[in-house]
Amino acid sequence: MQDDRASYDVAVIGAGINGAGIALDAALRGLKVIVLDQDDLCSATSAISSRLIHGGLRYLEYAEFPLVFESLRERITLRRLAPHLIQPLRINIPVYASARRGPLLIRLGMILYDLLSVGKTVPGHDMLGRQKAIDAEPGLQHEGLRAMARYYDAQVEFAERWVLEILLAARTAGADVRTHNRVDRIVIEDGAVRGLEFTDRITGASQACDARVVVNAGGPWVDEVLATADGAQTQFIGGTKGSHIVVSGFDGAPQDAYYVEAAADGRPFFIIPWNGLYLIGTTDIRYDGDLNHVRASDAEVDYLLDETNRVFPAAQLTRRSIHYAYSGVWPLPRRKKGPEGSITRKHIIRANRKIARGLFSIIGGKLTTYRNLAEQAVDKLAKPLGRKLPACRTQDLELPGAFGRAEAAAALDASDVVTPAESDRLLRIYGGRAAGVLDLATGEQLPLVEAETVFAIRDEMARTLTDIVHRRLMIGLDADQGRPMYARVAAAAAKELGWSDEEREAQLQALQEYSDSLQV
Repeated sequence: MQDDRASYDVAVIGAGINGAGIALDAALRGLKVIVLDQDDLCSATSAISSRLIHGGLRYLEYAEFPLVFESLRERITLRRLAPHLIQPLRINIPVYASARRGPLLIRLGMILYDLLSVGKTVPGHDMLGRQKAIDAEPGLQHEGLRAMARYYDAQVEFAERWVLEILLAARTAGADVRTHNRVDRIVIEDGAVRGLEFTDRITGASQACDARVVVNAGGPWVDEVLATADGAQTQFIGGTKGSHIVVSGFDGAPQDAYYVEAAADGRPFFIIPWNGLYLIGTTDIRYDGDLNHVRASDAEVDYLLDETNRVFPAAQLTRRSIHYAYSGVWPLPRRKKGPEGSITRKHIIRANRKIARGLFSIIGGKLTTYRNLAEQAVDKLAKPLGRKLPACRTQDLELPGAFGRAEAAAALDASDVVTPAESDRLLRIYGGRAAGVLDLATGEQLPLVEAETVFAIRDEMARTLTDIVHRRLMIGLDADQGRPMYARVAAAAAKELGWSDEEREAQLQALQEYSDSLQV
């Protein structure tokens, strides 16, 4: 254990969307912040969503109007702060004779959704009759089709890059961000938080820090994190498992996203054009298994395949059509009874005073509302810190990649080291920060993949090969999971990080095992 303990105002446990947002907000308000995650950033719940920035149309069924209003307002803000990562997405809702929700109910929901979207920057909804719906989408199942609604939300193609940029902004504001650091103990003295003990899972080094406030943003691990506080036993989380499958374009595949009521159980699910592929999901099943080994079950995979084939009959998707699947647990508040869909998606910021003063836990939350959640959470820190905090500034802070996009595009266009397709990809992933990758490629005469790898290590906090492939270069989300590039990326990372041959091979094996774990 090191003796030179660093001191922080706030320690945030968890580097998903909520933890990243809280760290950025707190750092911008002048607080000294450390962020710890047992794995990489955005490596759990934040990465297993449907990757939508949306108001939550189905929340209207449960009268969660304030949540929908908040989400729709945040959608406007987030598109302004990260225009390179968040794009408008048209979504269609086909209405069949067998559906629980008829055309009138859907239309009323659409009208209410538009009313709650005050100041929206996307078009309002429209309704198509049967024939116009068929004309608009010939691959759609015609039998029983009554109408179709069309509306707009937004898509964040790479949630991983989004969380990364929030953390990069937090680091610029002074936050200390440490990935692959597992919290072993929340230190409590005289009934108050005093700090953390943690272990670097890569180096094995045990460390400690002082902290006046701890924010537990551990997602589905919230209860496990709290258990490190002198064995505190809590049951705040009652998570549900969500799974998605990823396939290539198929016969009759739609141009727009589809939000469809499943015939099997009436639950809505998405079919979304994404990353040159199609993302299909999600399921929503109560889960109390191992949080570190969550996989899509055979039943979930069959459900998603069957429902997609029903709506797009020419698709004829099978298990062999699936490139990979991802699955995780939504950290929802514990509720034993009632349908999973009825469990609130509103976030809860809980002060754990019975365990220790200065200890807070985040329960629930959505990608779309992370910024508002963070503002509310940091507001609550003023009292235990005994400080008057300045107002939140995140509503006006563009993320790093939002700057210099035109200049980066011009530099890429003028360069002879990238093709037009590579240029488009770099701008889609890095925004204006693509200029940094180009500078490495030209200045150090590196091929593009090697330049991106070095950039990920030097500028984007990547520490493992899996970090680089799946959450920096994003090739891990391609149809082939980037496998043809693994050896090149490993060689470049080994050179940059000084890995031995044995360490490089161990990193390659860990990457292969991670990618294989996504197979069905």
